[in-house]
Amino acid sequence: MSKLDNHQKIKIGIAGGAGYTGGELIRLLIRHPNAIIHFIHSNSQAGKPVSSIHADLAGEISLYFTDTLLLDEIDLLFLCVAHGDAKKFLAAHDLPAKLKIIDLSNDYRPHAHNENPTHNGIPFVYGLPELQNEKIKSAQYVANPGCFATAIQLGLLPLAKAGLIDQVHTTGITGSTGAGAGLSETSHFSWRVNNIQAYKTLTHQHVAEIYHTLNQIKPSAQEHNAVLHFIPWRGDFTRGIFISSQLPCDASLEALQNLYNEYYANHAFTHLIKTSLFLKQVVNTNKCLIQLEKIGNQLVVHSAIDNLLKGASGQAVQNMNLLFGLNETAGLQLKANFF
Repeated sequence: MSKLDNHQKIKIGIAGGAGYTGGELIRLLIRHPNAIIHFIHSNSQAGKPVSSIHADLAGEISLYFTDTLLLDEIDLLFLCVAHGDAKKFLAAHDLPAKLKIIDLSNDYRPHAHNENPTHNGIPFVYGLPELQNEKIKSAQYVANPGCFATAIQLGLLPLAKAGLIDQVHTTGITGSTGAGAGLSETSHFSWRVNNIQAYKTLTHQHVAEIYHTLNQIKPSAQEHNAVLHFIPWRGDFTRGIFISSQLPCDASLEALQNLYNEYYANHAFTHLIKTSLFLKQVVNTNKCLIQLEKIGNQLVVHSAIDNLLKGASGQAVQNMNLLFGLNETAGLQLKANFF
């Protein structure tokens, strides 16, 4: 199966369906007009009803978690396994020749030692639709971007393409769901509530894929590479990412707004706004919203996404739509919950 008409269904398997991204993916797919979930794999929850783990799906899904993989019976496999486990998973199984894969871990994203990851000679296309829309459409394997990487890159892509990035200083704060469903000291409610913390200062794992993108899209005449200084923060909320990137820029605010509007004119989920940006505008949506502020020669780019949707499962469904020739927005007409 490659391209679909409006009445065909994509047969889907999910590996690692018991976590936050797996649950969010299930919620999207059971309402998608062209998707049918064939199995949801989980070694730890095998034999249990899916709704016993994702309790909000009671009455909406009758599937049980399974430890059996029916790879010959599906068109697309979503890998929602932990970082480091996707490579182990693929190495341990024989994959049908035409099976498409979307990996939500960081195993096959570009990094410093391997900018073009492959499995058995088949490349993983980096799945940032606002950068590689056409390449995704013709891919077999897709590496879904990281959540921080998505929010930062969407804020900077138009500047990078125009050759306007040299040094950029970025801070970003994320909700507790970004740490996954497993318990740790910093994910307990009693630690997280009324608290914030900087972590992985200047060493976050998403920086490598951001560098790859910014330096891939820069003008060929620009000799130097962009340098990103990134400090991530843990926030006292469950979902969402808010980014602020600061850099010197002599262009006028009006010219920069035109630059962003032109770049994102044909991208359904990323939009420039002129009012003050806040997190609730994007939570529970697949949108990225961007706001520009200019003080003297300093430009500040604010960008915000839902880390579980545009930063993970929503973007994965967006990539699925592109892989199978569907409308990019299919199954993703989601609305923010303001209150």
